[in-house]
Amino acid sequence: MNDSEFHALADAIYQHIEECIDQSGEDIECETVGGVMTLTFENGIKFVINRQEPLHQIWLATRENGHHFAYRDGQWIDNRQGHELLAWVSLQAKRQGGAELVL
Repeated sequence: MNDSEFHALADAIYQHIEECIDQSGEDIECETVGGVMTLTFENGIKFVINRQEPLHQIWLATRENGHHFAYRDGQWIDNRQGHELLAWVSLQAKRQGGAELVL
């Protein structure tokens, strides 16, 4: 993957997450600045999603742990535990943020 492909894929996943939050009806604040997306839940929990451009990865930091996702076979997959990014964010939004977020 080249840098242009990485940026297009990362932009698409960020946009998808924002659209799903907007449609969810949940009280989740979503702010993106300089390639860093911060999700703040009603209970104060924050998730940070950011691009690691040199590695062509997306990193997710939650209260519990950090995860590194690489693009493989059409999905962003955690390189340590094998979780898919959108499913993992949805699960952790429920567990940690108390929000029903279907991505």
